[in-house]
Amino acid sequence: MPQKTLEGQVALVTGAGKRIGRSIALRLAAEGASIAVNYRTSKTEAESVVREIEALGAKAAAIQADVSLRAEVAKLFARVEKEFGRLDVLVNNAGEFFAAKFEDLTDEQWDGIMNANLKSQFFCAQAAAPIMKRQGRGRIINLASLGGLLAWPGYTHYCVSKAGVIMLTRCMAGALAPEILVNAIAPGTIQFPGEPPDAEYIRRVPLHRTGTGDDIAAAALYLATSDFVTGQVLVVDGGRTLV
Repeated sequence: MPQKTLEGQVALVTGAGKRIGRSIALRLAAEGASIAVNYRTSKTEAESVVREIEALGAKAAAIQADVSLRAEVAKLFARVEKEFGRLDVLVNNAGEFFAAKFEDLTDEQWDGIMNANLKSQFFCAQAAAPIMKRQGRGRIINLASLGGLLAWPGYTHYCVSKAGVIMLTRCMAGALAPEILVNAIAPGTIQFPGEPPDAEYIRRVPLHRTGTGDDIAAAALYLATSDFVTGQVLVVDGGRTLV
């Protein structure tokens, strides 16, 4: 049988118990990677993902950590090194999304979303870098959003956090080259089974559908295996940014 593209590699996916994180974890595992399945509160879901990965014939472990806290990030990466012995791919997926009227945004809401969406990615990348540098190679994939490219007044705090992710990605790509490639994915509207369809998005975008977790997982696999792409934002939106 042909060798899988990520055979022998280890990937850490943050927020991997649900939705996009789960889809990415399963896709990388299907390509042969061992997966560290990070979660904050979704223990049951994370353990389910581990079982699905093991059914694919790959190694996996569910590891709890709040990646917005530096001390917990340090423990997470120490556990990954102990459990798997290396780290080839970091997918910074964990984050939060909620609407808030600009005039009513509180300090707690602003700080909370910056911590969850931006600071967490900085902490994890900073922890991953020395491991990857020792190996001589690595890939870091940050989850951004169309909200980092388009202005959504009802989500100002979220848009600013994801715009920060995009600039963090570009800065890290320069800082960590040539051993580590750093890129971002900016998903459009992604929907999962059981969720009501976003009819306006489907009507508006050129491809006339919303995205799936598999669409984002395919983008993550591309960036995990590419050797000549860094500092880029891969927009996966069905053409939403065209209209």
